Amino acid sequence: MVYGHLDKQPYGEGWVTSPTDPVIKDGCLYGRGGGDDGYALFSCMLAVKNGQLQGAKMPRVVLVLETEEESGSPNLIPLLKMASDSIKIPDNLFVLDSGAFDYNQLWMTSTLRGICIIDMTVQVGSNGYHSGEVGGIVPETFRIVRQLLDRLDDSKTGKVMEELVTEIPKWKVEEAEMMAKLAGDKIWNKYGMVEGAKACNQDDLKQLYLDNQFGANLSITGADGLPPIQMAGNVVRPSTSVRISMRLPPNMDPAKAQAAIEKKLTENVPYNAKVTLSSGHAGSGWCMKDLSPALDKSIRESGAMFYEGKPTGSYGMGGSIPFLSELGNMFPKTEIVAFGVLGPNSNAHGPNEMIHLDYTKRLTCAFSHIVQETAEN
Repeated sequence: MVYGHLDKQPYGEGWVTSPTDPVIKDGCLYGRGGGDDGYALFSCMLAVKNGQLQGAKMPRVVLVLETEEESGSPNLIPLLKMASDSIKIPDNLFVLDSGAFDYNQLWMTSTLRGICIIDMTVQVGSNGYHSGEVGGIVPETFRIVRQLLDRLDDSKTGKVMEELVTEIPKWKVEEAEMMAKLAGDKIWNKYGMVEGAKACNQDDLKQLYLDNQFGANLSITGADGLPPIQMAGNVVRPSTSVRISMRLPPNMDPAKAQAAIEKKLTENVPYNAKVTLSSGHAGSGWCMKDLSPALDKSIRESGAMFYEGKPTGSYGMGGSIPFLSELGNMFPKTEIVAFGVLGPNSNAHGPNEMIHLDYTKRLTCAFSHIVQETAEN
């Protein structure tokens, strides 16, 4: 079974090229959704066609595509169950929705973090009031939001609440040591930041890697109740809303994480303000299991074959593909491997999303070889 998805995030602003008309520039294909993950359909079909043209022995291949991944894949598992007679139980499941640390060698994904998304609204006033009239009387809701968010993570250090900290496996610590030596400052400086800005914990690359791979991390990805600056008046607004996006350790139960976060946000609220929580999307992280010797050998040999002899690598990603753990539960005996083309500057979900064409072509060739070898194994 091979998985990919066709849906895309809204393209927003800030594009140099057109987000809807693909453009090839400097060896990269720019356009929304190319790397996340519109290429998957074409790579899979080309990989299978390549094997057929060579007359190679091919396994039965089932390509599964969905259009709800960016919305949390709410119907994927029920639909897979409906199609169980066609899919059967796969020996191997290749997910082409992940990333690559660099474009020099083939990469497998070892871990993915979980995620918990909650929309929080804090309300005090029944309507807005003149800030001079009520300032110091009616509590400012933005300040209450700040206090509540400080319960989730320390605003000075980014350290999250203890309830979201899990034990890091020994193999992951060893992977962090390896990646720190291999990548050095590329772990953080491949991301564009304003001149002089520093990454979190950039002087300890091993810890920085672990914080990104196995640590919980809070982001505020949206807000309501705040007018644009050019329209802002001297008003104490009645409410402030924020979207809380908490990345979770791969081995964290997302339901427990959500319950712990909601408790922090609703107990002993300052000024007895009204707090309303909604959305509540929580998805599991994922850890790759040990592969069978035959599949592991096939992947590593294929990577070396099509990436100029360089060894196949495995590393974790800070992002989330929650349905992977669900697929693991659905197919407990299936070997699951995640590949992808989201490497440096690919900028998935952001402006000027692109795929590195040479890496993607090599991945397609390596994948074709791996698929052929599964028929032999």
